[in-house]
Amino acid sequence: MRVLVTGGAGFIGSHLCDHLLAGNHVVSVIDDLSTGRLENIEHLISNPAFRFEVGSILDEKSLLPLMQETDVVFHLAAAVGVQLILEDPIHSIETNIKGTEIVLDLAAKRGTRVLLASTSEVYGKNKKIPFSEEDDLVLGSTNLGRWSYACSKALDEFLALAYWKEKGLPVTIFRLFNTVGPRQVGHYGMVLPRFVAWALAGKPLKVFGDGKQSRCFCHVDDVVKCITRLSASTQTIGQIYNVGSNQEISVAALAKRVIELTNSASTIQLVPYGEAYPAGFEDMRRRIPDIKKIQKTTDFTPRYDLDRIILSIADYQQQQASGCFTPETE
Repeated sequence: MRVLVTGGAGFIGSHLCDHLLAGNHVVSVIDDLSTGRLENIEHLISNPAFRFEVGSILDEKSLLPLMQETDVVFHLAAAVGVQLILEDPIHSIETNIKGTEIVLDLAAKRGTRVLLASTSEVYGKNKKIPFSEEDDLVLGSTNLGRWSYACSKALDEFLALAYWKEKGLPVTIFRLFNTVGPRQVGHYGMVLPRFVAWALAGKPLKVFGDGKQSRCFCHVDDVVKCITRLSASTQTIGQIYNVGSNQEISVAALAKRVIELTNSASTIQLVPYGEAYPAGFEDMRRRIPDIKKIQKTTDFTPRYDLDRIILSIADYQQQQASGCFTPETE
């Protein structure tokens, strides 16, 4: 296939490109490098089946030529990370909503298959555990910018499904739950690479709140293999799928395990939310996916357990450090 990956220089996008090229597909990437990194795809530049375009999905003139020669679009370009959303809300909302609208409109003109990346954030404050694809979305007040990301991605989903229902655009939506692994950085609030970097540097691991909030972490290799399976089936068109692990762990326990596996002398430091985020910040206590639907559709079973995930991130950061890379410690 001829595949376009928007946001392909990002953490997940670059791993997806690796996987697609290994499957003998022709891959194009558009990325404005606002959060993506050129180093993530440098090893692909010399591959004749790979093409990289520096550009924004908000620029239709840059996107149009790529869309015209594409069979399948994996739309991953988006503002990501709670910290980034809080710091730059206008750009984040515009990127997520306007960018997706442009991608869907151009795809609809050719009937191009679209795989749309969404997020577990759309479940908001729903307390029903685990989260099922059919569950209600319970968002917080518009006075709290933290919920703008969830709302923008929910609008992306509504828009994508409207294009499918009204224009017959073949769309599949996947909601990602805490995807982690090599190449991920902690600049935008990503907890696990931060913990590992701090542990390797012997710095205190800063745990926000009481540390009892829990998450499920899924390795990026498992995720990209899963979403490419979704693209291979016409039965997934018009459907929404949770993609992630259901191995739950509290953030405090995660910090403890990172310290143990890296043989670090680091300590754990509890930081009140009020010191880390703007006033009124709300967090989700538990975020656990129901993955029965994706398992039934693709036979998806995460291969990486949590220890293996942590070690893979530590190995990557140590390799980067040996190449004059300075791990983030703030």
